[in-house]
Amino acid sequence: MNFGRGPSVVLNVGGTRYSFSREVLKDFPLRRVSRLHGCLSEQDVLEVCDDYDRERNEYFFDRHSEAFGFIMLYVRHGHLRFVPHMCELSFYNEMIYWGLEGSHLDYCCQRRLDDRMSETCTYYSAEEPPGESAGGPEGKGRRPPPGAEGGKWLERMRRTFEEPTSSVAAQVLATVSILFVIVSMVVLCASTLPEWRAPENRSVEEQSRYTAESVREPSGIIEAICIGWFTAECIVRFIVSKNKCEFVRRPLNIIDLLAITPYYISVLMTVFTGENSQLQRAGVTLRVLRMMRIFWVIKLARHFIGLQTLGLTLKRCYREMVMLLVFICVAMAIFSALSQLLENGLDLGTKNKDYASIPAACWWVIISMTTVGYGDMCPITVPGRILGGICVVSGIVLLALPITFIYHSFVQCYHELKFRSARYSRSLSAEFLN
Repeated sequence: MNFGRGPSVVLNVGGTRYSFSREVLKDFPLRRVSRLHGCLSEQDVLEVCDDYDRERNEYFFDRHSEAFGFIMLYVRHGHLRFVPHMCELSFYNEMIYWGLEGSHLDYCCQRRLDDRMSETCTYYSAEEPPGESAGGPEGKGRRPPPGAEGGKWLERMRRTFEEPTSSVAAQVLATVSILFVIVSMVVLCASTLPEWRAPENRSVEEQSRYTAESVREPSGIIEAICIGWFTAECIVRFIVSKNKCEFVRRPLNIIDLLAITPYYISVLMTVFTGENSQLQRAGVTLRVLRMMRIFWVIKLARHFIGLQTLGLTLKRCYREMVMLLVFICVAMAIFSALSQLLENGLDLGTKNKDYASIPAACWWVIISMTTVGYGDMCPITVPGRILGGICVVSGIVLLALPITFIYHSFVQCYHELKFRSARYSRSLSAEFLN
């Protein structure tokens, strides 16, 4: 440490003393303690702690001693839990003071903190923890570094577009975006109705064209407005993002591009093909591109924790999903071969034409194992029916085994996302007070 003398330093937290060597402070897990290593003057030291004894090289912190003892257990053993009979929010405030986050807590304590914060509508911002802002007690009198105002404005814009619950403006923006998604889906569904194009007797190919007349129609105007909103939103989010490469690689942003680009591709294809015969060959492509607007529904995942939980669960449980598919494929191969043999392969006097081949029998196996049973195919022989019963029971057992793991992962992902939303968002009451 550049300030103070002696081979060791002493931390006095609420009357409890802890002794450390200088080298330990350099890479200490608590950010506030590690900052002492880089202090060059007494003024720098007093910005980190409450008081300092130069002779004994002792630093005083007027904080909760028992809470710091539990935090030190985390430093030594890697497990952080709440202090018994202490308010979760008070302990979380101590964690933030020493430089820890809610993610450092054990999972059971994370859920307790999440529930507590949800009940009291108390949210802390990771970027500006209590007591660390420029207007707080520790930042009193500090001058923001050059460019801090611009960076703060960009961060506020980023949170407005990325965190729907961070402020009133973010909630209004999220609501408008949801309304545009709903309107665009309603127009997409209505455009497939026969009554939609009946007055002009337009064909499906003509529906796919973006001509001057179609753009002036109400549906074309609504579609153009929705595309314009989504395009502007995507561009602004790209501009205010911290890491442009990471922004492009995010799944939700990729889905946004897949939903927006077909419109411009369809317009360009219509402009270049015009009225010639190439439009007939491009009609199928245009219809496919227009139908890709259904991806706009996935944009709702940006505003609803439920859809985010589904995506995170599929990401974490891909091994279980692969295992589930393997179970189904193995069972489908076995039961389809046996059903084809019993229903069509053997000369038992009756041949079921629905089971003429093993690939045809695979359809019956999959709807039987999933207990759907459309009834379009069914065994007619006694051995085939016995095999069908075994197939149904086997499907229930095989599908239930990996689904249990997927369910527990879904519950865990839901609580993690709910906790993260509570930890990174601000309450509306706090914003009005500010």
